[in-house]
Amino acid sequence: MLNNHFSRKVCIIGAGPAGLLLANILQQNNIPCIVVEKCSREEVFARARAGLIDHKAVSILKQYGLADRLLKEGKPHGKCEFRSPEYSFVLEYSKMCEGRTHYTYPQQELLVDLIQKFQEAGGEIRFSTKGLVIKNSYPAQVSCYDEIKQSTIVIDCDFIAGCDGFHGIARKSIPEEAVDIYYKNYNFSWLAITAAAPPSTEHIIYAIHPYGFAGHMLRNEKISRYYLQISLDDSVDNWPDERVWSELHVRLAKDGWSLTEGKITDKQVLRMRSYVSNPIQYKHLFLAGDAAHILTPSGGKGMNLAIQDAEVLGKLMVNYYLISHNDSILQQYSAIRLPEIWQTQEFSHSLLHMVNIDEQNSENDRFMKQLQQSKISQLMSLKTFAADFSRKYVGSLSDSNQLEMAC
Repeated sequence: MLNNHFSRKVCIIGAGPAGLLLANILQQNNIPCIVVEKCSREEVFARARAGLIDHKAVSILKQYGLADRLLKEGKPHGKCEFRSPEYSFVLEYSKMCEGRTHYTYPQQELLVDLIQKFQEAGGEIRFSTKGLVIKNSYPAQVSCYDEIKQSTIVIDCDFIAGCDGFHGIARKSIPEEAVDIYYKNYNFSWLAITAAAPPSTEHIIYAIHPYGFAGHMLRNEKISRYYLQISLDDSVDNWPDERVWSELHVRLAKDGWSLTEGKITDKQVLRMRSYVSNPIQYKHLFLAGDAAHILTPSGGKGMNLAIQDAEVLGKLMVNYYLISHNDSILQQYSAIRLPEIWQTQEFSHSLLHMVNIDEQNSENDRFMKQLQQSKISQLMSLKTFAADFSRKYVGSLSDSNQLEMAC
């Protein structure tokens, strides 16, 4: 068995959007880095994930020359619809945000682009790495077993970027006493469905129904994504394809509109939860994406927030290596990112309660329903409320003075 021991400036754990964007930023600035990923290349590309990329994330990807195929093959969207058995209205949020739009582009395709750009420039990714161990001292160190090369690798580095998700080793390696953990578990789940079915709509649909929320999301011309609110203790086994389509037809119903069915290719239960770590760094380890925070799928903000994390961390590292050589610049990462993380959490939480029903069947149900209807009414009739919602939904560029001052 070979034992490979080498050095890089930065070791990135996780080949998701955050890790791969950070890798590209460092590579473009000639900062030696390596990406280690526990899954195989095929597994990375096979995972059905997010597909709604907001304006801010697209702008970041464009800045680093990583959005060419996204802009060519992705579809811009500037509208979403809210419907129920009593009403239906379309929010043209792009018109309220100077023409800014989302792009529908599957995360798997974005990963293809990011990996291709990184490797074409000489970047190194080790897929299928197991038994990862982090040493968070100086020099920092990551060791793991490379199943492809059948050898143990040991990587000395200045810094480690933990982009390996909520269940990854990076987050778990931080001592409990070093962080404050904030979390929220919701009393319902979503059934996420991917089907080989052309979209039945030109814009995203959020359906508010007495049986629970239903969503029709967009992917491409041949594939659609749907969500159904289900009970907390429900499982995929209780949802054969026939029941899925029947429930979607009921909850998404609208006069003059029909739902196109297709072969269901994936079903999974999403437990609704929110999570934030404070800080999102410890010694030589920095967290980004789901390792730092978990959002509900409501509003499609998870991948977009991960991209923003990676951009900020990348800029701080570039400043450290090429300009300041002072690690105090990196210590500002948490202070810069956490306000935006909490703002995004608030938006996702608010939208979740705007479209889902309370599963507790408590005395407060009627009260909560009135609050829900009030928000929808404000969205329909108050321009200031609709404009603020639209800005947060589309991901308008926020004030970056804090990052500029840091760099």
